[in-house]
Parts: sequence; structure tokens; C-alpha cells
Amino acid sequence: MYPATTLKNLDLELARFVGRLKVGGAFVVLLAAALLGRAYYLQIVQQEHYLQRAESNRISLVPAAPHRGLILDRQGRILAENYSAYTLELTRTRIDDLDATLAQVGELVDITPGQLRRFRRLLSESHEFETVPLKSKLTDEEVAILAANRYRLPGVEIKARLFRNYRAGPGMAHVLGFIGRINDRDLERLREEGREQNYRGSAHIGKTGLEQSYETLLHGRTGFDQMETDSSGRAVRMLSRIAPVPGKDLRLHLDVELQAVAEQAFGDFLGGLVAIDPNTGGVLALVSKPGFDPNLFVDGIDPETWKSLNESPERPMVNRVLRGIYPPGSTIKPLMALAGLELGLRKPSDSINDPGYYSLPNSRHRFRDWKVEGHGVVDLRRSISQSCDTYYYRLAVDMGIDRMHDYLAKFGLGARTGIDLEGESSGLLPSRDWKQRRWKQPWYPGETVIAGIGQGYHLTTPLQLAVMTAMLANGGKQVEPRLVDAVRDSHDRDWQQLPGMSRGQVAITPAHLDVVRAGMLDVMSPGGTAARSAAGAPYTIAGKTGTAQVVGIRQGARYDASKLAREHRDHALFIAYAPAENPTIAVAVMVENGGSGSGTAAPVARAVFDYYLTGKRPVVPKLEAGNGTE
Repeated sequence: MYPATTLKNLDLELARFVGRLKVGGAFVVLLAAALLGRAYYLQIVQQEHYLQRAESNRISLVPAAPHRGLILDRQGRILAENYSAYTLELTRTRIDDLDATLAQVGELVDITPGQLRRFRRLLSESHEFETVPLKSKLTDEEVAILAANRYRLPGVEIKARLFRNYRAGPGMAHVLGFIGRINDRDLERLREEGREQNYRGSAHIGKTGLEQSYETLLHGRTGFDQMETDSSGRAVRMLSRIAPVPGKDLRLHLDVELQAVAEQAFGDFLGGLVAIDPNTGGVLALVSKPGFDPNLFVDGIDPETWKSLNESPERPMVNRVLRGIYPPGSTIKPLMALAGLELGLRKPSDSINDPGYYSLPNSRHRFRDWKVEGHGVVDLRRSISQSCDTYYYRLAVDMGIDRMHDYLAKFGLGARTGIDLEGESSGLLPSRDWKQRRWKQPWYPGETVIAGIGQGYHLTTPLQLAVMTAMLANGGKQVEPRLVDAVRDSHDRDWQQLPGMSRGQVAITPAHLDVVRAGMLDVMSPGGTAARSAAGAPYTIAGKTGTAQVVGIRQGARYDASKLAREHRDHALFIAYAPAENPTIAVAVMVENGGSGSGTAAPVARAVFDYYLTGKRPVVPKLEAGNGTE
């Protein structure tokens, strides 16, 4: 017999099949709905967004760097300008083998080892997507060769760039400063200040001097070109443009010819000079010698040159007028005399007998006068003209260090002047409290004695001495020195003069000031310490000589510059204003290791006065350090 078999349930299988068909159909419908929904979202809802993205693949915003503002002297002579040149630049993200590309480029145009070193340094400081310059200021022939071979050099570009040129050279380096490539520190500061967007397309920023202080005015505002590009990213045509706004031009109080005269007057000596208008505070000349060539920094200085500048014993990178701090020496004696009169400690007729030294009560130590045999009978006016140390030793002890500090501070000593340059030193005006805070030590009477002739802890900058001198000339008006006189926009060409800065007025008894000024006139008259430098001048000069010790001289010994190495000789100082009856210029001069103020510093000031007041370029005598008078 055959085994029994179970017959299929066709109705059940059909029901199962229909169910699966419905589920599958529903799934297909859902997928179709999702696709349709996504298509609607992309093509209808997001139409504007994707249209912009498509356009961005075809259109690029190219930043257009603005022209940097010019810097001119008071006569309109250009000191800092711009010029355009072609630059060979590389973008590392578009280069597979950098060394091979550099070798190929080197076969086409001459690339020096120094340019390669600078390129690799800039490469390490730049972001991957940024172009890095390899060679600047290409010749027409080099541009033609590179353009013809561009198809073989992906990532290699020829760009037209604006460069800065400093016409005045090293003599103006500490005034103008220089621009340099924007680094990470600059970018961080720009982000913090909310100015990063304005530097898109700009490769340089002011690093020192006026280029740094007036960066926001000089830079201008970046523009943008809307460019249509092809599939390879190359520009096809310009669609629209937001033009860049050029930076503002600066006109200085400074006269570049006066600056050159002052620099020449130093001869082989190092030092600093600043001349200001005592009525406005305008800086007429500012020399720090030696200087350096600011053009070296514009496109990136090579390491060897930077090392030589930075390690030079002459310190060319230091602005001696702002940052050099020196004992003021006898240049503060007119101010000390005025303090003695104003505080009621001296009368113009009061006199002393100077034996050539001063000793504190119950002390055998002698504080020597620069004139070994002494000056004899000396009143206040003669104490200035003869620079009598003994007179001011006694006055300092009677005044005390704290009253001395408070009065001298009114004339700007021990504080920044506020000049429109970065990096100014405040110097040091000592007091009892200062020494206790700084050294945790009491103030000693002997320290007061030497403070009276501008020695000891007292340190000042040539700029502070110039401001002090201007205040003696203008009757106590506290001027703030300024280099920039006016600014102008590129479109209207009209100069807008900047207001002069004044910090107030020091109350001075006119009769007391007249006596001090008379003493300063006597300095430049026959018998005065600087009479030789005023001989034959067609105008009147009021001045004061000074020296600042570099090395100590033991008790009883005599200073002899001829027996000292040049770097150990005293610094020479001189302050003056002219014409004495109606001052229009005040000068402070510091000659490093010059020996004596009358011998080296005063002739420098005379050369400056001659040119400024008569318009004639003087014949500058050769300076020689010597013992001389103060």
C-alpha cells in the first residue's frame, strides 16, 4: 500500500503570499515617498542654498590689499612709499614633492642660498594653504621664463605684490620703523581686536616705529574682487568689485634735512639727539646712531644679517633716544637751581665758597667738583654757567631726596613722555620710597649728595631731557612730544592737522625762571662751559653741558680720558634752546663715551641750530673725545 500524504493548503499559502506582497508594496511606496520628499527638499526647500554653493564653485572672492599710506616730512618729501613688483610664490598643499619643485625652479631662475633659507623659515611660520614667497622683485625675463613653464610647476605662482621702500635709509630707521610679514602673534592680536578680516590678502604689518604706532591709519581697508573661475580654479573674468580703501598718508613735524645734519654732526660717535618745538611738542629731529637699513626687513631678513644686527656691540636696533637710559649729569642743574628758588631754599644772591669738594658733616669723604681747584665764590647764576658741582651737593642736602624727586617729576623726569612711538623707557627718578620698595634698604645721605648733580640711581632718556628743556624754554608748559603733524585721505588730499598735546602747566615764579635762564645764557657766553660752541652764532643760545660717568673713579684720582678705553669714557650731554628770547627749538644731545658735553655734545647741537634757524648747512667740525670742561 502507498503511504498517506498531506495535501497542500493552497488557500493558506495564497494568503501568505498576498501578505508578503502588500508588505513589499508598502515598503516600495515608502521608499518612493522618501525619495520624492528628499528631491522636494533639495530642489525646492534648499534651492537657494545649493544655488549659492554651485555659484561658489564657479565664483571666488579674492581679497584686494589696499595701498599703504605714505609717510612724508614737514616739507612734503616722501620718506616711506610703495612700489609694485612680481614675486615667485609656492603653495605647499598643491605640491607633491617640494624639494623636486624647488630644484626645477632653480633650473629656470637663479635662487640664492639665502633666499632658500628665508623661504624655509617663512614656510615653517606659515599655514599650509598660504602662499610663501621664494623670490621677490623678479625681472621681466624671469617672469617670462616662469610663465612659459607654469604648466610644469603646479603650486608655483607669479604674483604682483606691493612693497615698501624707505628712501631716507638708516638715519630714519628708528623713527619710521619697518613693516614685516604677518606672523601668528600678529594674527592673534588682530583676532582679539576684531581686525583679522581687514587683513585678508595683506602679507605685511607695521612692526616698529611709526609703521607700528599708526598701523590702523596706514593700512587702509581691504577690498574684494568677485571672480568667475574655470574648473582648474583659474580666474576667467571679474564679476564685481568692492574697491580697497588706501591707507592715510602721514606728514611729520620732522625735517629730513635737519635729521641728516644732526646725524652727520655725530661723526664717528654713537649717541642720540632729539629736537622739539617747545611751543607745540612737535619733534623736529630724532637721531639714534647707529641706525640700520629698514628695507632689509620688508621681505623678511635673512638669519645671518639679523644675527649681525642683533649681536653687534654698537646695538643698532636700540633706539637710544627712547630706550637708552643714562645718568643726566649736570644737565639737571638748571632744574635743581629752579627748585631751590621755588622751594625757598636759595636766593639768587646767595653764594658759597667752593674749594673743589664737599663733605657731609662728620665725614672725611670728599665729593669732588669736576674742577679740582674749585670755582671760588659762586652764586646761583654762576653755579649754572660754571657747572659747579659743590653748589649742587649742598643744595641737594638742604632739599632732601624726596622734595628733589617731587619737583623734578613735574618736568617729566622718571616718566614716559607719551611720544607717538612704542617702547619708550620711563627712566628712573629715585626717592626714599623707591629704594625701600626696590632694595629694601634705607636711603643714605651720600646718595642725596650725588643725586644733586644727576648721578647715582638717577637715569633718564634723551627724550625726557628734551621735554625738560622745552619746559624751561616755554615757561613750564608740559608738552607731549609728537612726530606726526597731520594726516590725509587719498581721495580729498587735504591735510587734517592733529592737535598738539599738553599735560598742563607747572607754576613757576617768573623772576626765578629769569635767573635760571640767564645762567643758561652765561653757559654759552665767554667764560661759560660751552662758550666755544656759541661763538659767531647770529642768534642767542641758552644751554647746559653735562657728563655722565660710565666707570667709577677712586677717591683722590683724576679723570683722564686719554688713559681710558673709549667704551669707559664718560658720556657727553648737552641741552639747549634757541633763540633764547623767543625759543622755537629745544635740543637734547647724548654722545656715548664722548668725554665732555662742551667738547662733543654741544657742537652737535650747534650744527642743528644753524641749519634750523638760518637754513644753511653748517661745516661740522670733527669731534674728538677729551677731558674738556663739562
